[in-house]
Amino acid sequence: MLRDHQWAPPLATENYSSSNSIDNSICGFESLHHLLCASLSPQVFQEVKRLLWGLNCGRAVEPISLPDPAKALSSKHDFDLQAFCFHADKELLREPRIVRVGLIQNSIALPTTAPFLDQKRAIFQKVRPIIDAAGAAGVNEAWIMPYGFCTLEKRWCELTEPVDGESTQFLQDLARKYDMVIVSPILERDLKHGETLWNTAVIIGNHGNIIGKHRKNHIPLIGESTYYTEGNTGHPVFETAYGKIAVNICYGKHHPPNRLAFVLNGAELVFNPSATIRQFSEQMWPVEAHNAAIANSYFVGSINRVGNEVFPNPFTSGDGKPQHTDFGHFYVSSHFSAPDGSCTPSLSRYRDGLIISDMDLSLCRQLKDKWGFQMTPDLYLQIANYQYIAHDTECIFHIPHTECIAHVLSNLDMHNPALNKNILPKTGSLDHVGLFILIE
Repeated sequence: MLRDHQWAPPLATENYSSSNSIDNSICGFESLHHLLCASLSPQVFQEVKRLLWGLNCGRAVEPISLPDPAKALSSKHDFDLQAFCFHADKELLREPRIVRVGLIQNSIALPTTAPFLDQKRAIFQKVRPIIDAAGAAGVNEAWIMPYGFCTLEKRWCELTEPVDGESTQFLQDLARKYDMVIVSPILERDLKHGETLWNTAVIIGNHGNIIGKHRKNHIPLIGESTYYTEGNTGHPVFETAYGKIAVNICYGKHHPPNRLAFVLNGAELVFNPSATIRQFSEQMWPVEAHNAAIANSYFVGSINRVGNEVFPNPFTSGDGKPQHTDFGHFYVSSHFSAPDGSCTPSLSRYRDGLIISDMDLSLCRQLKDKWGFQMTPDLYLQIANYQYIAHDTECIFHIPHTECIAHVLSNLDMHNPALNKNILPKTGSLDHVGLFILIE
């Protein structure tokens, strides 16, 4: 055994060539964790792990062993399989609340030029053995089409379906089989309300029942906004057989008030299914999930897509670059973050995968008691009612009565802003929503 001062980086055991299978690697390694493990001495690696992934109850997040059937499925179908455990402090009056949660990351299964029905069902067949592995491992909660929104082509709307459509039906059988709660993102067509399209997550109970749905409530002003509208479900939290869960869909992770709303509604575990690429958000990916878990005292499960998706017709992404046929590399890196600041290593950056975590949900309450981040809810309500705007800011006015808006707008003098002070009503109260007008 080498001493620390004798240590030297080992010869690379992973392929550094630029073959298609590892184009999306980090210097030939599947993940940052693998790269650091191979490049640093054991002592230095342990210290770097502490800084990057934190400590859970004073020790590194521990890997756990999984049953042989789950490992066999991983080998047979070539998907990354990792498992870890988050502990909580032992309590005198409450038993531990341990659940086993899985996150599935996957690529599309057929080229984007294949018939839509074939593409959809090929994904079903691709994720089936991964869900089987989750079931074999005793997962209680787990979480489908190409990311066609970047093309602005409306033909992708053919892949829409109702909440109780084919995707949900496929997963209902597996939920019953494995006594598992499943969160399934779909492109929803609301047949009861004018066939409105939504980006929706369906929550399927462990008896195959549909517990509820959440519709994405923040949409980026790029291709997605031309397909579906902002959600109308608020920030629901679903009480399942295993815990209180929520779904913060993709772009919502960039909005701190969005994350806050879920904990105010009681969430203990928030899933963040995403489709995001290297040039958009890779540097933000671990930081935002980490911060969301810490600030809101809940667990976060971050899931991203796998691979590059190439489309038949060139398009632009509003980034000033020439036309291209692929949206970019989905850097994947699915992982869990805990409320105490610890997190797991990420799954592979270029392979399908399943990451499993045992988590004691008691940690959520313990961290709330320790830090007290939720002790000033009135402040957040003031923010929601726009009361954070300085009362002495002369160029911003609050109109408390909606019936006077038309009168005010018709009498504003945009050339002489000083005259408008006599038109706008005086109010010492900001107790209700009104209209703010910025006069330049």
